Amino acid sequence: MQQPVHTPMLSLHDVTLRYESGAQALEHVSLEVREGEWVCVLGANGSGKSTLASVLCGLLAPDDGVVSLVGESAFDSSRDEPIDFGAYRRARRKLGLVFQNPDDQIVTTVVDEDVAFGPENLGVPSAEIGLRVERELRRVALTEYAKANPTRLSGGQKQRVAIAGALALEPSVLVLDEPGSLLDVRGRRAIMRVMNRLRATGTTIVHITHFMEEALEADRVIVLDHGHVTLEGSPQEVFSHEREIAALGLEEPFAARLCRKLYLPWTCDEDILAKEVLDWVYPASGAHMRNEPTHAVDHTDHKPSSATAKDIVMSVEHVSFAYDTSRKALDDVSFSIEAGSSTAVVGQTGSGKSTLLRLLCALEAPDEGMVLIKGIDTSRRRNRRALHGQIGYVMQHPERQLFAETVLEDVAFGPTNLGLSQSEVERRSHHALELVGLSGLDGASPFELSGGQQRLCAIAGVLAMEPTLLVLDEPTAGLDPRGRQELRHILDDIHAHGVTILQVTHAMEDAVRAERVIVLNQARVMLQGTPSEVFCAKNEQMLMEAGLGLPLPLKFALRLEDAGVRSLGDPLTTNALAQAIAKRGESYGA
Repeated sequence: MQQPVHTPMLSLHDVTLRYESGAQALEHVSLEVREGEWVCVLGANGSGKSTLASVLCGLLAPDDGVVSLVGESAFDSSRDEPIDFGAYRRARRKLGLVFQNPDDQIVTTVVDEDVAFGPENLGVPSAEIGLRVERELRRVALTEYAKANPTRLSGGQKQRVAIAGALALEPSVLVLDEPGSLLDVRGRRAIMRVMNRLRATGTTIVHITHFMEEALEADRVIVLDHGHVTLEGSPQEVFSHEREIAALGLEEPFAARLCRKLYLPWTCDEDILAKEVLDWVYPASGAHMRNEPTHAVDHTDHKPSSATAKDIVMSVEHVSFAYDTSRKALDDVSFSIEAGSSTAVVGQTGSGKSTLLRLLCALEAPDEGMVLIKGIDTSRRRNRRALHGQIGYVMQHPERQLFAETVLEDVAFGPTNLGLSQSEVERRSHHALELVGLSGLDGASPFELSGGQQRLCAIAGVLAMEPTLLVLDEPTAGLDPRGRQELRHILDDIHAHGVTILQVTHAMEDAVRAERVIVLNQARVMLQGTPSEVFCAKNEQMLMEAGLGLPLPLKFALRLEDAGVRSLGDPLTTNALAQAIAKRGESYGA
């Protein structure tokens, strides 16, 4: 890992920032980011991460303290005029920011023009702009979309447009606020590779993320809690504080969680952990056993799920759909969903997942084929209107649906429009708030809630209509680990009460919890079956080529098998992997 020099590029001293409502977003924050350093910022939703990013990029000035940006003294509350607007303007020319939501950053209706927008405003010569745009679109794998309308792209593709636009500025400091929250596995890996290359060329990076594995790449990790810096140090140092990490709503990286379950010496490093496991399962005295055949498990014996007598509530039959004539968003897609089941739809960014959900929610009609919801053909407009009250649809950013003055009024909006009595509306609304853990916030403004709470409030508004079908588009995207776990418990409870659930997700840990998985690739169904049928060794290459991959526990299990450990089966969760490894260790000891 490159050792950065000790020149502060960004410096905050005793910085405090309050919003107009009086809420304190940052309180007495002091930190430095050195030239060429990669700093990762972690924290629960509402901890102040995005506010910190805006201060470090010169988009927000604090109320108190001292701010220095790329050598410019931008703010000093001890001065008669605390804000130096000229210093901020000069600093911003060297600062790049990728927002959490790409819709906040896209300003034109053509992708290559959007990427060119920043350099044009800096007065970069036209020939140089063209080279930068071409380079950055190639870097984020969007060359073929150069003339597309970014507003018609998927959320993940929009995020890549925003990243390309920031990189085209060639900033000295790049601040990324959750750049991978909407991206598939391949997209997140690509962004990590880009950041590693930028660090190698001396770019200073501030990276905000909820993916703990990404934090392991950084030189230094800073953890925020309610606007305070609570932990700081190398990734190993920070994640070694197990209790503090858990109390802050975060989680340890995969390797650390697994070694704790196996009672092995603690580490965040998968290479070190793999060696520890091998030494435990096959001690030095039995090292010769590593020559046994590997991958002993027979991955060819998976059988398709047997047909059941359950009712089919959703049926997609040879469906194709296109927004324009250039390419199909869905191409000859077929599958069915049983009543009371849980299904995960996964696929690379732009594979057609969100389009599929719009068809299933009767918001669009297919160009070819048929979509049947509860036996009703959605091709007719009258039928689509009849279904709108029966399907609960949680969009990719449901918090953007919030509008009312209080949380209770917002949640009550849906059931009120169903024409229910006031008493029934109140019963449903209070029950939905209880389900999502917001029952004590009935009278609060939804706009004063944290990001995670806003997500739960919007979901409660859907649940209050008590749909028998619940369709969710990336429900855990942007949530901290605690928020993701809470939402999983909520969905488990709803499913246990007979609600059919279908969710689009980029999170493999969510996909393996479903009863059935559908994999989309380039607008077509590539795989479908149970999680163990879809996520197995024989499908690894196919999944990798589709921008996905295997869940971390199975990937680690196959790595151990390659090193000589007898078959560990197909463990899809950390608990299952720990149990499989423990059995191997016990069998050797016996």
